[in-house]
Amino acid sequence: MAIRNIRYFDDPILRKRCKEVKFFNDKIRQILDDMLDTLQQTENGAAIAANQVGILKRLVVIDYNNCFLKLVNPIIIGCSGVQECNEACLSFPNRCVKTIRPQKVTLQAQNENGEEIIITGENELAQCFCHEIEHLDGEIFLDKAIAEIELNKT
Repeated sequence: MAIRNIRYFDDPILRKRCKEVKFFNDKIRQILDDMLDTLQQTENGAAIAANQVGILKRLVVIDYNNCFLKLVNPIIIGCSGVQECNEACLSFPNRCVKTIRPQKVTLQAQNENGEEIIITGENELAQCFCHEIEHLDGEIFLDKAIAEIELNKT
């Protein structure tokens, strides 16, 4: 397993749409494992999308309360409610903004073996789902900002 380099700020790959994964093999599983290793070695990380480590594939890993999710080809199939969020991103250190997100989000995805899964997240997990899928579509959280949050730099 390997720690991959995170892409930052104006790296053009962060604005590119990731491609659907069509074949499930050891290479895809290795990328997901590397992404998880990278996430676990990065401070304050809850999730990471493949383009944040330079790979244009529809892959996301999430660490939510020490529950690890490896999602392939995730899409939002349902959402409800509204919440205001404080949001940050590994690719934009020292930036935090307020966003408006759904309070509940249901995803359809595949696991690392190609099996279909459906998962619903609420509150912070719903926010995370939206944030990561937007990465896969070449969008960033700053596009959704309604206000900047000033961080204490002490």
